[in-house]
Amino acid sequence: MSTAITKDGQTTTTARIPFAAGINSSLTTDSTSSSTGSIITSGGVGIAKALYVGTTANIAGTTNLAGLTASSAVATDASKNLVSVTNTGTGNNVLATSPTLVTPILGTPASGSLVNCTDINYTGFKNRIINGAMVIDQRNAGAASANTINGYFLDRWNVTQSTTGKVIAQQNAGSVTPPAGFSNYLGVTSQSAYSVTSTDFFLIFQPIEGFNTADFAWGTASASTVTLSFWVRSSLTGNFGAAIKNSAANRSYPFSYTISSANTWEQKSVTIAGDTTGTWIGATNGIGLYVLFSLGSGSTRLGTANVWAAANYDAPTGSTSVVGTNGATFYITGVQLEKGSTATSFDYRPYGTELALCQRYLPCFNFSAANGSLGSGFASATTSALINCVFPVQVRTPATGILVTGSFNAYTVAGGNSGNFTSIALAAGQSAYSGALNCTGGTGLLAAQGTFLLSPAGNSQIQFTGCEL
Repeated sequence: MSTAITKDGQTTTTARIPFAAGINSSLTTDSTSSSTGSIITSGGVGIAKALYVGTTANIAGTTNLAGLTASSAVATDASKNLVSVTNTGTGNNVLATSPTLVTPILGTPASGSLVNCTDINYTGFKNRIINGAMVIDQRNAGAASANTINGYFLDRWNVTQSTTGKVIAQQNAGSVTPPAGFSNYLGVTSQSAYSVTSTDFFLIFQPIEGFNTADFAWGTASASTVTLSFWVRSSLTGNFGAAIKNSAANRSYPFSYTISSANTWEQKSVTIAGDTTGTWIGATNGIGLYVLFSLGSGSTRLGTANVWAAANYDAPTGSTSVVGTNGATFYITGVQLEKGSTATSFDYRPYGTELALCQRYLPCFNFSAANGSLGSGFASATTSALINCVFPVQVRTPATGILVTGSFNAYTVAGGNSGNFTSIALAAGQSAYSGALNCTGGTGLLAAQGTFLLSPAGNSQIQFTGCEL
């Protein structure tokens, strides 16, 4: 210290003086208070028993703790969210119940292990289902289907029936309140009391592209376990059926779920051990697997629940038939298929992201207002034009057809209105990036002049088809 210390008649500036009972009086050095200031030594301060540090004390400068080779900290009050740790790097940090971590930076060792932690994928493509919240409806914009529906309805969702006329489908059918956290659902309503035959099938299903399921490694010894979860509501109760299938529909896993209360949203989940046999499409743009929900299936398409089978099963034996009751309803949303044995919270993706995922399978151009323009090209004659439409995203495979609703015409750059075209068809040279249209039957164009397609009245749509699975 900078001054000598006297105790029991002994005065020293270098030797050690034992203080068996401690120093009870204030020790003042370069300050006027014992609660502030510093103790300054040119060597060190030896602590024989314990060092008590005030609540506002701090250590500044370079501190060498090399001598602490075998000591450990003393446990503190659990209410402060701290407990004892060893200084060797191998001890445990055990926090009090429901602690609050306020440390600015938590350092992590180079290696270690975590126990009882849930793996939640926040950054990747957790949900392999596209449009699981039933938000995107490019084809119909919320309108109901005809009872002849037998194909894709809401984006990525196919409603198929072996005998047409038995169901209609609609986004938000019946206008019921969706489950908390959701705004939309897919609704199906039975149109008759139909008794299914042995080979009948009435299904809601989504085929998932092989690129999006290849990491499941199904068909190998490394097959991953997956969990399917969804919200469902029906006017009927009982055991309902669903299944997962491979692309060839010769491997299937039928499972049942119970709807306990009529006209009530209920969340269901099922965990499925991956199939280690059979043929499953890998990382290609083909069908990796089907996820399907049965609305009624015949006896040849029903099998034993919760086991993989070398068969084309839609549901377990004894499943409820929605088409068997006239006016019966079946609503579904929040469909999620993920790796792992736990159903986690629904993977909400931004609307633009979900729309882009859907546009890979259906490039669709909607014009609700008048004079919306599309594409660019040139007038091949005074009555026709060749227009190239660039797709929003790369599609799965080039389009093979189009569906046109409403009227379209074209303008040439130098002036001249085609009038409405009487025919719009695919031209040669389709690609995964754009679709070429051959527009004919117009009038008044200037041949060889640049042009673009126009929707003069609005309420028009062009779907490029054939990109779906």
